[in-house]
Amino acid sequence: MINNLITKKLFKQLDYITLITAVIIVLFGSANIYSATYANYGFYYCMSQIIWLLIGLILVFIIIFIDYKRIMNHSYLIYWVGAVLVLYTDFATKAVKGANSWIKIGGFSFQPGEFAKIGLIIILAKKIDDMEGDVNNPKNFFILCLYALIPMALLIKQPNLGMALICFFIALGMLYISGLDLKIIFGGAIVMIPFSLLIWFSGLLKVYQKNRIIAFLDPGTYQQDIGFQLTQSIIGIGSGGIFGTGFLNGNQSVSGFVPEAHTDFIFSVVAEEWGFIGAIALLALYGILLYRIIKLAKSSESITGRLICVGTVASFLFSILQNIGMTIGIMPIAGITLPFMSYGGSSIITNFIYLGLVLNVGMRRNKINF
Repeated sequence: MINNLITKKLFKQLDYITLITAVIIVLFGSANIYSATYANYGFYYCMSQIIWLLIGLILVFIIIFIDYKRIMNHSYLIYWVGAVLVLYTDFATKAVKGANSWIKIGGFSFQPGEFAKIGLIIILAKKIDDMEGDVNNPKNFFILCLYALIPMALLIKQPNLGMALICFFIALGMLYISGLDLKIIFGGAIVMIPFSLLIWFSGLLKVYQKNRIIAFLDPGTYQQDIGFQLTQSIIGIGSGGIFGTGFLNGNQSVSGFVPEAHTDFIFSVVAEEWGFIGAIALLALYGILLYRIIKLAKSSESITGRLICVGTVASFLFSILQNIGMTIGIMPIAGITLPFMSYGGSSIITNFIYLGLVLNVGMRRNKINF
């Protein structure tokens, strides 16, 4: 009887708007995935995405039944499992499109880097809470940076710079909201300039990664080779106009001129077929999602809960800005998926685990009294 009452009271605290918004984005993404792939694959990719959506929802409801504070008790295990899996891909898997980012088990493949992001959020939230938010203490700051650098270094080794950048901005967002001195942030930004030059000239970057940056800086010159994907994306987005060419009528996406249109370049499908109106509607949905998560962060009763929400917002926000930015040519191509929109089981599952954690925090922001 008491357990039933607790469950009912908890579900009254569930932020259904956040959950429904995420589901709408996935369904909209599935429609665009179908448009980009139906000519060659029929309903395969669309139906697969719907299946991942259902699995994601099941995971959300499993997660929200477990108090996030109990989950935090296993933060080290979650973090190190993610790190070890990424390490395994670095040395024991075959490269796919230039990067050792995937583990294949039978006919199923997953990307451990996606799950490493969750481990990073959880461990940083746990450590900052243990440190009582004192992130400016040199020892504490060094420990937190070390936890952030381990998955980042392993991801760069693959190489998967896009995922490493997401981890960087997760750590930066969580440290900033915890009160990190702005001098440290600006100092780090200055240090990144010579460090970036070192990476460029050291040979750490693959040829295709350098080509992406070169194409970004001068797409017109390389529009027929290394800048082809970006050029075709911009053409598609431009042809969409205000109202778009119509569902299933996108020439660039349906005809296959935009490579990876159903994954990394899904936004070009949206802008071409649904136009400026459709793109703005998608951004509005993202705005609602991020606003609701920030609202949950503000109402959280604990540092840990607040930081879980902040880490999630940082991951989503950077991914959205980077993905849309690269499709319209204002950011380099980095292979980052658009949250809840791009096709991919690892990405969808990870995003719903994020969602389950933040909804968990929101449900337990107030004590249950009898």
